[in-house]
Amino acid sequence: MKMSAFSPKYEQALQFAALAHRQQVRKGTDIPYIVHAVHVSVILLRHGFDEGVVIAGLLHDVIEDCGVSPQQLETLFGTEVARLVEAVSERKRIGGVERSWEERKTEAIAHLQTGGPRVAALKAADALHNIRSISADLALVGPAVWQRFKRGPEQTLWYYREIIAAVAANLGDHPIVVELARALSDLEHQVQGYN
Repeated sequence: MKMSAFSPKYEQALQFAALAHRQQVRKGTDIPYIVHAVHVSVILLRHGFDEGVVIAGLLHDVIEDCGVSPQQLETLFGTEVARLVEAVSERKRIGGVERSWEERKTEAIAHLQTGGPRVAALKAADALHNIRSISADLALVGPAVWQRFKRGPEQTLWYYREIIAAVAANLGDHPIVVELARALSDLEHQVQGYN
């Protein structure tokens, strides 16, 4: 079922996400983190995805970054929203030990490859907004933008290429995949311009 522009469930998820992310900002900026979550949900809405996926877009980082449990999401927003959010959430620590960037990203790609079209759409929207944000920041501050991230441009671009491959395997040539590929191509050209 397609989502109406602003449903009560969406409003509930927006309030929940805003509260969960209230003390976070985007890396290296003063931009409230909730802006990213809203952008992800709007990308999904614009591409015609159903309310469950759009709501998962608002909530996609609350397990990974805010300590919200999958059970709490399931109680408030249903089993499918909780499943989608959990599917795109990285486990940053295991047994109290921090995992390497490479380990987390490799696991995330493996989950994405087997997650199905709804998980792929959610990750595509997340990656699309992240790539556009990096691109805008790169235009604004130049290569210093890479200091905000755990890895530099080569590994970051590798990760986004892997996301596109996994998303395309699940969604084919869906317009969100085309838009994501175009955004990454633009970022790659920007990066090359600094080399």
